[in-house]
Amino acid sequence: MSKMKCHTVMDTPIGKLTLVATDGVLSGVYMEKQRHLPPFETFGHPDPEPFGEVIRQLNEYFAGDRKTFDLPIAFEGTEFQRTVWQALCDIPYGETVSYGELALRLGKTQAASRAVGLANGKNPISIIVPCHRVVGSTGDLTGYGGGIERKRYLLDFERGDTLVYS
Repeated sequence: MSKMKCHTVMDTPIGKLTLVATDGVLSGVYMEKQRHLPPFETFGHPDPEPFGEVIRQLNEYFAGDRKTFDLPIAFEGTEFQRTVWQALCDIPYGETVSYGELALRLGKTQAASRAVGLANGKNPISIIVPCHRVVGSTGDLTGYGGGIERKRYLLDFERGDTLVYS
């Protein structure tokens, strides 16, 4: 049974975000020039209709008025990836955890931090599923699918620092 996909694009302080829905449920939030970006033709037809609440909550987030998202989401990935992405949703606004710490939270060993990092990097629902809140063991801003500048902006923004994304 084929799933119906559609998408829309919204402007944000970190550039345009492409929102993708599968059967009417949010399944992707992609940044411009994002690593692991699926081919655009897989996003379905343009249709802003299913995204009203998503856009409202993202606008509230970027206005500093929302710390958590309350949206139905559809993860499309392996069982391990979906487990990691679900765990990301438990990282509080303004806080960070290391890849190793996230692995331990999932009942894995520190050695699984690499696999956790790979799954984290393929998170299809950026910002709402806060993969930007995962950092290296030393606190370094390791890779980010949307680019280190965006990761730094999002973390600084959540900590209340006033910065401009360039």
